[in-house]
Amino acid sequence: MAWFMGIDIGSVTTKGVIASDGILECHHLIPSGFNYGAAGQRLRQELLAKADMSEGDITGIVATGSGAGNLDFGGRQASEIVCCARGMAAIFPDVRTIISVGGQGSQVIRMSDSGKLADFAVSERCASGSARFLQVMANVLRIDIDEIGPLSLKSTQPVTFSTGCAVFGETEAITRIAEGFSMADILAGVHQSLANKIASLVAGVGLQEKCALCGGGGLDVGLVKSLEDKLGFPLLVPSHPQIVTALGAAVLAQEKQ
Repeated sequence: MAWFMGIDIGSVTTKGVIASDGILECHHLIPSGFNYGAAGQRLRQELLAKADMSEGDITGIVATGSGAGNLDFGGRQASEIVCCARGMAAIFPDVRTIISVGGQGSQVIRMSDSGKLADFAVSERCASGSARFLQVMANVLRIDIDEIGPLSLKSTQPVTFSTGCAVFGETEAITRIAEGFSMADILAGVHQSLANKIASLVAGVGLQEKCALCGGGGLDVGLVKSLEDKLGFPLLVPSHPQIVTALGAAVLAQEKQ
């Protein structure tokens, strides 16, 4: 069997998969740090070790993400949009709208009935439209990022954020803390603010069911709920939402081969 590797070097996390025919064999994630090239090299080595494979076992590699251009080993590069679409199609073939919430921004992709990329929209380069906003709020509230989702579900009166900027949003959150609002209500408000921005992107490409969510934002149950409430129906979320784009890169590696 021929194996293919996909590597997605994001601003926060570097993800890698080994797959064949779109079926995942092994995956691995590490922090990207400040040196994308070193992160990609380390990811490849640790992924091969985890799969008990050698470089010679891999037939082809495709890299994607903001740091893909920093890799110094073989392989090709591909668009994040295309890789995300390919990866989600391998997991949920019937999906027609894909929402990806990553550390640098959010993307909405619309697929055609034949499963091809039809249209897409990308958020502005601002933390308030990405999963980075969640990390900023976790730092403000001094909680772990994994606590945000479950805690927000306890909200009874979500805070309304009046700003669309992450910097001012941070200041606004500090003010709400001083005013006595609970962490749950603040976090629920953050989720609603992010969901509103993403819903605007969805409206721009035209919503079609079925709709799936991937990226780091897919790990946040509070964000998932806010998006479902805003869009009006349940979202499909893969078991490992962070590696969807890396899986798509592996699919492309096989197609190119």
